[in-house]
Amino acid sequence: MDSENRLLGADFLRCTACFVVMLHHCLQHMGYSRNFDLLGWTGVFGIIGGLGVAMFFVLSGYLLARPFWKSLDQGAAMPSLRIYVQRRAARILPGFWLAMTVTFILTVTVFHYRLDGWLALRYLSGMLLISDWHWTTLFPVEVNGPLWSIGFEVSSYVFLPLGFALMFWASRIIRQYWLVWITWLVVIAATLGLHWLFVNFVHVDKANSGWDYGLQGGAKTWMPRFNPFSMFVIFAVGALAAGLQVKLARLRHLAFDALSLLSGAVAIYLILQTWMRGSVEDYGLFGVPYSFPLLPLALGAFLAVTPSTRFVGVMLDNRLVRYLASISFGIYVWHVLAIELVQRLWLPPVSNAPDQGYFALGVALVVAISIVAGSLSFKYLEEPIIRWARMRESGYGPKATSA
Repeated sequence: MDSENRLLGADFLRCTACFVVMLHHCLQHMGYSRNFDLLGWTGVFGIIGGLGVAMFFVLSGYLLARPFWKSLDQGAAMPSLRIYVQRRAARILPGFWLAMTVTFILTVTVFHYRLDGWLALRYLSGMLLISDWHWTTLFPVEVNGPLWSIGFEVSSYVFLPLGFALMFWASRIIRQYWLVWITWLVVIAATLGLHWLFVNFVHVDKANSGWDYGLQGGAKTWMPRFNPFSMFVIFAVGALAAGLQVKLARLRHLAFDALSLLSGAVAIYLILQTWMRGSVEDYGLFGVPYSFPLLPLALGAFLAVTPSTRFVGVMLDNRLVRYLASISFGIYVWHVLAIELVQRLWLPPVSNAPDQGYFALGVALVVAISIVAGSLSFKYLEEPIIRWARMRESGYGPKATSA
């Protein structure tokens, strides 16, 4: 994306989310809390790491909804769904499928999990992108836990254009943009209703529930409150912020710098409140995770106003941040494998680290390996497929706005 069309603040939030999640898993998997003070500054990531997922979902909703809002604002037709689907598939599926397949093979060969029907079923559900609908498949593979979120992302990709189909239908009846904008609040309310139904009517077997019983035991503690509707409602708040940003897009003023800093400060305050409560999931309104709705609203406000800043956005989205953001998907899907392999092959005692320096060495190795893996994934897999997919768009009608 060229600098004129870059949505300032988006790369910063993506980069932040990626490293918050990675440090969270380093602390979680490498035993830091068993050896050092969890209330120390590093231990913060042991609690707030899950909020990085909320950042990703708000950001995804914001970026993917923006072309729909622009078309509504211009009175144009709904953007091409064929292009929408092709772009999402090109961006997500190759890297996800490769990481999941490699993990599945290593699970059996290196980590010595027994290959049985359940393990194969979970892998198949992940490949088919339906793992998020039941607790038995919520984690599609062992070892690489973060892959759970991809199924929820894909469900949100499906729900988004369905919600905007209602918006475009409403725009034929209601000519005022802001009144149509309110229709998205109806979409959010309806999604909360579906979440409530899921929580109250979907049964989860609580036998052997808890993280002491592995990923599937952990899945029982998350579901039914973790479900496709609860994650989409977080996603939908980001989409709401995109509607505001479209109206502010041509504005530039120092007042937006102040608003960007304020919304960022509110988000940090809410994150610190999560840390003080000591709850990784931090269930909010109606049991929706990740401090819903306050944290998603603060993040959405930050994304809506930061592109209109004079200085803050440019400072946050510097060259290093932009590069790390571009490889963040690869970092996300490979970093837990890096953690496990570092412990198993290079620094086996790191889970019982004798001092902070030794633990820091293990974390540094994980970060370095993850950045290399993310760079290779982006350069040789993700970027070529994205470029190939874009070349195929010419015959699909007007080109959708780049996000």
